[in-house]
Amino acid sequence: MAFISNGTTILDAGAFSVSLGNLVFISEQTASSSASISFTSGIDSTYPIYKFEFINIHPSSDLANFTFNMSTDGGSNYNVSKTGTFFEAYHNESDSETQLLYSTSRDMNGTGYGILARELGSDSDQQASGELFIFNPSSTTFVKHFISVFETAQAQNYAMNPRVAGYGNTTSAVDAIDFKMSSGNIDSGTIKLYGIKDS
Repeated sequence: MAFISNGTTILDAGAFSVSLGNLVFISEQTASSSASISFTSGIDSTYPIYKFEFINIHPSSDLANFTFNMSTDGGSNYNVSKTGTFFEAYHNESDSETQLLYSTSRDMNGTGYGILARELGSDSDQQASGELFIFNPSSTTFVKHFISVFETAQAQNYAMNPRVAGYGNTTSAVDAIDFKMSSGNIDSGTIKLYGIKDS
């Protein structure tokens, strides 16, 4: 913390009224030429919101999409029907193209894996980082809303900022989430899972 006076941070002194400590670490996994990374425990009725953090997700193949799916049977099947929408802003390194794009071809409608970030670069310095929120996955009444935002170094040297939102169209409890590339492996990177308490 940068703001320190006599060994006491501003946060310690109560200068901010924001409630702290609501984010609870559950687990993390690190990829190493992994075909997929699955979280099959820790997603239950303990928290109303779950957050995944993605740190330096690096694909083994150029132009691979980073994708996810949900399970209602502990990870035996990842086939929850999803309805979602995808849009992004991008800007290339040569400063010759910028755009805000709504991409209907990447919208979700079905049981297949949904795209969180597209066309990742496999150069040694390229990666994707971001976050995904899943709301009330243990509900047996409501569909399962999700929201994600990423920043990626795209294969053709674009900075891309994809944003995805939608829902898993099931009233069964979602208890596992799987992540994988559309082609090739997750060469490296870390995924962390947190629960968020009620304030």
